[in-house]
Amino acid sequence: MADTARSFAALRIRGYQAHFGTYLLAMMADNIEHVISYWMAFQKFHSPALGGFAVVSHWLPFLLFSVPAGALADRFDPRRIIQCGMALFITASLGWAWFFITDTLQLWHAMALLVIHGCAGVLWQGASQMLLHDIVPAPALASAVRLNATARTLGVLVGPAVGGAIMLTIGPRYGLLLNALFFLPAILWLWKAPYGPRFQSRPAAPPRAVRGLADITRTIAEVRSQRLLAAMILLAGCASFFVGNSYQAQMPGFAHDLGHGDAGVTYSMLLAADAAGALFAGLLLESRAGLLPTTPRAALLMAMAWCLALAGFAATSTYGIALLLLFVAGVCELAFSSIAMTLVQVHAPAASRGRVIGLYNMSALGLRAFAGITVGLGGSAFGIHASLVGSALLLLAVLGLLAYWMGSRAAAPAA
Repeated sequence: MADTARSFAALRIRGYQAHFGTYLLAMMADNIEHVISYWMAFQKFHSPALGGFAVVSHWLPFLLFSVPAGALADRFDPRRIIQCGMALFITASLGWAWFFITDTLQLWHAMALLVIHGCAGVLWQGASQMLLHDIVPAPALASAVRLNATARTLGVLVGPAVGGAIMLTIGPRYGLLLNALFFLPAILWLWKAPYGPRFQSRPAAPPRAVRGLADITRTIAEVRSQRLLAAMILLAGCASFFVGNSYQAQMPGFAHDLGHGDAGVTYSMLLAADAAGALFAGLLLESRAGLLPTTPRAALLMAMAWCLALAGFAATSTYGIALLLLFVAGVCELAFSSIAMTLVQVHAPAASRGRVIGLYNMSALGLRAFAGITVGLGGSAFGIHASLVGSALLLLAVLGLLAYWMGSRAAAPAA
């Protein structure tokens, strides 16, 4: 238990230092590619439909393939799965670069590259979460999950800034060639990293056949009988389905309505406040180990606070309060998502850990594809403010029912 009381426990482990560094670099490169490719594709086609396809192609692979990808990580070496994901990222960056340099990009080329990029993320995320169990001991697992979430946020913050600098210096076409190099450290480190099934001292779980989409129904059946796992996966899925990160796509409208100074600066600061809150939460929870317990109750309370912060943000007309509430929302989102992910990773059965993690990713990430309906289409009908308030309060009610269900299930054995 000593490791859990130490600040930045996972970062004290040499293998995790390399994992964290390569993960952060790849996350930064992921966002650099988004910044450059989205800009160039918009300049080429001026197609809002392509922008919508970019969102769907990013999240839909998580919905369809997270569990099958987890099954692959259960059966094969997670290091090689991650390397395959990095190879797809490199293929996408080099593909964009080729079409931009030769000025031969067509609409179907862009759509194919967006799908490749989405599939790369599915292979990378699940296998990376699996590999944590080999890199860090169990007491430091919560620290590793929080730090990975912090690295993801830091990549989201740094990537656009680096991408903008690359476009201003060497230009977007050759910038994507440079971006492909940022994925190489992960490939090279994992080539000889002493982790994975070959290096495990504990007996390996019997391998299970990979059954594609049939693994989803089987994994759901397994998880359904385990209250804690089911609750955390439902929590992540409800948050993604009702709200997700869809409000970020509406941020230009919120910036315009708040009417504070230049709309571009207002927009950037609103996005930065949300991400800065998440980064602050990651650093605070790591520096103050034990500040927030890793329990289902804590995850639910932080998720409810997230709902209230977003509803308050959508309802306010004061720019300063909007910034503060977005910062609080970022804090709450990182807190509840990292707690839920930690509980899933710790309590998932060893024989099907990859599938269970894949089911969590399908719920937490794949269902974001539908949040555009609840917030986006609702915004078209009722306005973005009313839509986000309604979605956040509806999610709050659903989380209340989830808390009641967990309490009733916990009381049943005692009764």
